[in-house]
Amino acid sequence: MGHMCAKRFSKASGPSTRQLRVAEVIRHRLAEVLGRGEVHDDDLSRMSITVAEVRTSPDLRIATAFVMPLGGRDAELALKALRRCKGELRHLVASGLGLRFAPELRFELDATFDAMDNARRMFADPRVQADIAAPERDDDDA
Repeated sequence: MGHMCAKRFSKASGPSTRQLRVAEVIRHRLAEVLGRGEVHDDDLSRMSITVAEVRTSPDLRIATAFVMPLGGRDAELALKALRRCKGELRHLVASGLGLRFAPELRFELDATFDAMDNARRMFADPRVQADIAAPERDDDDA
């Protein structure tokens, strides 16, 4: 019984090596397709979109791409265009994968972009700059 329990918990420890490998291949292929402008869509052809990460479902049938247009501008427009073209993108991406089936592509905005942008804004704040520049002192000496 203990063996069965250990097996069950190992699934919860995160994506498998195969999931990670397939996700990275999909990320690379998707970035390549978008970078070359292989999709027949006016909105997408005008944008430079970064594919920050791809996560796959355990059965590899769904691949969620976390994306952000260059500079973060027109993010919602980019998301709509990607979702509108997901069938064509699925076909283009799958052609270079060598999988038995093409995973369904889903698109989400990359939240790490917002976090980095917020961090940049915070570090640019004059009060934060003053704190960073201030000499360190121990609270015990105060």
